Amino acid sequence: MSQRKTVPPKPFELLLVEDNPGDIRLIQEAFKEGGILSHLNIARDGEQALAFLRQEGTFSKSPRPAIILLDLNLPRKDGREVLTEIKADKTLRQIPVVILSTSTAPEDVRRAYDLHANCYVPKPLDVEKLVQLGKSLEEFWLSTAILPV
Repeated sequence: MSQRKTVPPKPFELLLVEDNPGDIRLIQEAFKEGGILSHLNIARDGEQALAFLRQEGTFSKSPRPAIILLDLNLPRKDGREVLTEIKADKTLRQIPVVILSTSTAPEDVRRAYDLHANCYVPKPLDVEKLVQLGKSLEEFWLSTAILPV
């Protein structure tokens, strides 16, 4: 009987678009604590997120993320505008965009889905819930769903 070697999963690229330093630290801590296999790239506003995704300027060598976590309320270009531009760009539109927002207002949820968000998740406010969110994202988007290459 031969033994199969299991290859450990590789970390996936994730783009977090978030302007709140406290939320960024909390998400980083939660993903590390939860053993989430992601390389967390951070854009602090909408314009920076689009430059990262389009590999412009200082982001010329940025990796293509497997998933984008996008806050709605951002400086310079808000999350709705970023989502609109991502979904209008044929080279970016297939990347799943998960809205991660403190807003649970029905009009925000409806508008995000109208703009073709793949998922809308209320932003957890504690590490344990963020760990669970990270594990759920990893499990669904990287183990269950098939993403385009």
